[in-house]
Amino acid sequence: MLKIMLKEGREKSIIRRHPWIFSGAVYKIFGEPISGETVEVLSSEGEFLARAAFNLNSKIIGRIWTWEENEQVDALLFDTRVKKAISTRRRLSHLLHSDAMRLVHGESDDLPGLILDQYGDTYVTQFLTAGVEYWKEELIDVILNNTEANVLYERSDVDIRQLEGLTSNCGLLYGSASNNKVLIIENDIYFDIDIINGHKTGFYLDQRDNRFLARNISQGLKVLDCFSYTGGFAINAVLGGASSVSLVDSSSWALESARDNFSRNQLSMVNVNIVEQDVFKYLRTLRDSGETYDMIILDPPKFAPTITQVEQAARGYKDINLLALKILRPGGYLMTFSCSGGVSEELFQKIIAGAALDAGVDAVIIKRMHQAIDHPVAINFPEGAYLKGFIIQKRQ
Repeated sequence: MLKIMLKEGREKSIIRRHPWIFSGAVYKIFGEPISGETVEVLSSEGEFLARAAFNLNSKIIGRIWTWEENEQVDALLFDTRVKKAISTRRRLSHLLHSDAMRLVHGESDDLPGLILDQYGDTYVTQFLTAGVEYWKEELIDVILNNTEANVLYERSDVDIRQLEGLTSNCGLLYGSASNNKVLIIENDIYFDIDIINGHKTGFYLDQRDNRFLARNISQGLKVLDCFSYTGGFAINAVLGGASSVSLVDSSSWALESARDNFSRNQLSMVNVNIVEQDVFKYLRTLRDSGETYDMIILDPPKFAPTITQVEQAARGYKDINLLALKILRPGGYLMTFSCSGGVSEELFQKIIAGAALDAGVDAVIIKRMHQAIDHPVAINFPEGAYLKGFIIQKRQ
């Protein structure tokens, strides 16, 4: 068996069942494991600690599959874990109010690097790390054996693949995808999901609860939805009775998709304004013109994919929230989010506090927001809590 031995004192996180082993913790590699291959993890005293997927190309040199010495890493293990993950989601399905959900969520389902999302009878998967790439064919079989997928599509085209030394990979794995659009329903709203061209696996399933929350507080408000993508928050605001809604995004494709989703739900766009522009520039234009809003939604893309980019990301988050607070009316709401794994909730709150101070406004947090319940966070893996948000109220 291929093995890695840790440096003295570096086994503590593994004993606490954190699933990552960083390259700096490794003292010696026994054998010549290839990328994604399973290795035994030993303490500096030679004691068995875990079995992990090995990757010399990544700073995370090992991603743990199991801490049990008598448990082998094979198709049977994956079948058991995928089955368990899907069963857990099915038991929660009555709380989701949607036929779209995340079925497997990487480390939090003891399957590091594997993502599986369901959109009706279409399933989209991501193989994000060397370990799941190594076992890809077995995992595809496991997914097909445990779902009723008519279509299985791969969207392994995210930045983490580069950090793992892997290239992007997308394409049909099973079935026929003659039409890349899939119709789903979420909280009585229809959305056309583009599984080939859309962000992530096609839709931001993690924001489901927060979109519905926006619907419930938008009655009579003038709403600005920034980084609006395909209109999830905006459509909920219209259904919630907003007096007007403006969508801002730099992507013409996303805004055209938003128009299609408004049409799909037979919603009037009389009081809907669509703006194709860079959000930072547009907010500065609004500030300079004196335009104000009752509710502003900031759901930007990931500014800090890794911890090394946190400082730059913090500046971006501060700038955009400062601008939003300046054009927010007294008594109004700012729904602001960060999906950057490198930015903790505590740091994000400090960034918003700094923005409020520089904007010269008094504000309070009235609600903390996180990812939906089908995106669980393993208690031994706090990094899984990537989505954090606040509803900030600007005091009068």
